[in-house]
Order: sequence, then C-alpha cells, then structure tokens
Amino acid sequence: MAEPLLRVEKLVRRFGGIVATDHVSLDVAAGELHAIIGPNGAGKTTLISQLTGHLAPHSGSVSLGGRDITYLPAYRRCALGLARSFQITSLLLDFTAADNVALAAQAHAGTSFRFFANARKEKGLRDAAYAALDRVGLAHRADVQVSKLSHGERRQIELAVALASKPKLLLLDEPMAGLGVTESQGMVKLLQELRKEVSIVLVEHDMPAVFALADRISVLVYGRVIASGDPDVIRANEDVKRAYLGDQHVVTHHG
Repeated sequence: MAEPLLRVEKLVRRFGGIVATDHVSLDVAAGELHAIIGPNGAGKTTLISQLTGHLAPHSGSVSLGGRDITYLPAYRRCALGLARSFQITSLLLDFTAADNVALAAQAHAGTSFRFFANARKEKGLRDAAYAALDRVGLAHRADVQVSKLSHGERRQIELAVALASKPKLLLLDEPMAGLGVTESQGMVKLLQELRKEVSIVLVEHDMPAVFALADRISVLVYGRVIASGDPDVIRANEDVKRAYLGDQHVVTHHG
C-alpha cells in the first residue's frame, strides 16, 4: 500500500490532569477528504493544533509524506505543504480580499514582508491572489474591503488564503460555523470542487455536510478515536450513535 500523505500515531496531549488527545492514531491518503467529528470538548481543535505545529504533543508522532514533522515549527510545516483555515475568522478587515490573499502568497514565497504595498505591487503575488480567489468563486469581490463582505464570503477568503500557499494537505476547522443554509450549501459545493485538487482534513459539526463530503470519518470522544471508517460504517456504528450521532438526525445529502 502507498504511504499515506498524513500519518498520526498514538498522539497524546495533556492539559493538567485532562488528556485532550489520548493515543490518537489516524491517516489521510493522498486525494482523500477525511472528516473528524465529535462533541464539543472532544479534543478536535487540540488535535488540529498538533498537526499544524501550534501545539506540541507529549508523545506520539505526526508524519507528512513519510517525513516526521512531530516537532517542526508551524512555518516549516507550511513550507512542506500543510495549510490551515482557522475556526476563528482571522482576516485583515481593513484590507481587500486580494490584499489578504496576496500577503499569504508573499509569506509562502518568502519574499520581503516590509510593507503591505509590496504585495499590492508585485504582479506575481497579485496573479496568485486572483487565481486563489477565482478557485473559491470570489474573483468578482477581489477588490472589496473584507469588512464589507458577508460572513460566508469571509469564510471563502480564508480558504483562498490557505490555498495561496499551494498546500498538499488542507486542514479545515469548522468552515461551516456561522453560515446560513444557502451559504453552507455553497461551501459544500466549493469543498467538493477543491477536494479534486488537494487532500483535506475537515473538522465539522454540520453532519449533513460531513456525510456528503467525507471519504472517511474518524469520531473523537473524550480525546479518543472511538471509530473510523467510511460514512456508512460510521452511520451504522452503535458506539457512535450513543456518543454523538443519536440526536443529529444525519441525512445522506446536503441541500
């Protein structure tokens, strides 16, 4: 079998007496969308933070493309092809959509960060920004100040910012959070397109979206993976129903 793009083995992270990730193991194949679900406080965001390098595990390992990245800093992981879209919107509101994405492209290219104007004037960075915005369906809003955009549009820009680093693996932490029904349906369609180009780890509470998108789902409860498999396997798993899905009324398709 081919080496998975991402391999997580027996990852442990404690906060005092609480084990936030308890010997978590999972892998993500190239071209796969792997969803991580579970109740609040299950350890999902703690796991993502260890994958990105913003939090170090107490034990266990993380490898990307066969390379051990367990203790590499976040910027080194980004250079190796790992990108994260944050749960909390983290855009520069006073700048345009294109400015935000161009700055991300500038950071990835390793060019000077002396002044925002550099990213505005550099044709290569502007082209990269417009291309990323086009991929998420927002090229027509490129020159609009972010503060004037809707919540859904800001979520799309966050994806464009992540894509500007040309990742092999995209980590998405609740991209549906705060979206209305129409915006959620648009995000599902967008992710269905993006998954053709980049592998995705999706942390999400929107179960119809998860079951519409995922190749595989891992269920995290109290820091442990209690089940992992394709959507049909997870939907039928009695432990998962008891721990999490019992009141979710999961449907097969979104919208």
